[in-house]
Order: sequence, then structure tokens, then C-alpha cells
Amino acid sequence: MATRDKSFWILIIFILSGLVIGGLLGQLASHVDWLNWMSFGQRFGLENPVTLNLNVVTITFGLMFNINIASIIGMTIAIIIYRKFV
Repeated sequence: MATRDKSFWILIIFILSGLVIGGLLGQLASHVDWLNWMSFGQRFGLENPVTLNLNVVTITFGLMFNINIASIIGMTIAIIIYRKFV
């Protein structure tokens, strides 16, 4: 596997980690009066999952994104850390 491919996957891991940690911090910040602005966000995706019934196998598709200010900040910090150290 080429170095560029490894670098791409490391970047994806950094971005996902930043989104998850930022989202968690955003939820925690919603209970603090002066930090509740970090929990402001948008939820989008498939509200009701789509089901494909093939009689032998039933497959359910669903995807929901919940993005808030803290997760965007976390993603930005993750990209900065990636560019600085990797």
C-alpha cells in the first residue's frame, strides 16, 4: 500500500475522531449556560429507514448526521493536528 493511501486513511480517522469528540463535547456543553451555543446544529439524513425485502434477506438502510458547532471545531482541530504531525 502506498504512503499516500495510508496518509489518506489516517486523515479520515483524524476527521472522524474530531467529529465524534466534538459532538460529545457539544452535547456536554448544552448543559452549561455560557457554552450552550456549541450544541447548536443541524440533523439531516433518512428519518425513516428504507427496507429492501428480498424474501430470503431483509436489508435496512439508514443514515443520519447530527452536526453541531463543537463537532465542526473538533474536525478543524483534527485537520490542523494532522497537517502538523503527519
